[in-house]
Amino acid sequence: MDEINHTPHGGPGHETTDINVWAVGKFGIYLTLVVLLSVALLFGLMRYFQSQEPQEVAQTVVPDKVFPEPRLERNEAIDLDKFRAREQQTLTTYGWVDQSKGVVRIPIDRAIDLVAQKGLPSRHPVTQASEPASAAKPEAKQ
Repeated sequence: MDEINHTPHGGPGHETTDINVWAVGKFGIYLTLVVLLSVALLFGLMRYFQSQEPQEVAQTVVPDKVFPEPRLERNEAIDLDKFRAREQQTLTTYGWVDQSKGVVRIPIDRAIDLVAQKGLPSRHPVTQASEPASAAKPEAKQ
């Protein structure tokens, strides 16, 4: 049986020479030099731009005099504790909401008990006037 030769010109089927190590080394050296030169130029450019900026001293600002309400919280944990204490007092005590109109606030536990005893208000179904029989059932056409 004849053997089939898959390589052109009957050659060995793999590379017979090594890569050019000197060319790859030169490329690596040039690449390193270009990177180092670029970094040096960027640092020089940054120092140049920094030297062109005017050196100003920052002015101190008193936030209470400059900024309008609402201001940022200075101590969030303490402010949150105060807020929760006010909310807890509102939820657990009696008080006037609008004294001139007679609107009061009751504790949430008492409100839940009252709703459980009386139930929630509901609407009564609206009754419509009875319609004539001819309007209620349309006649089928034959």
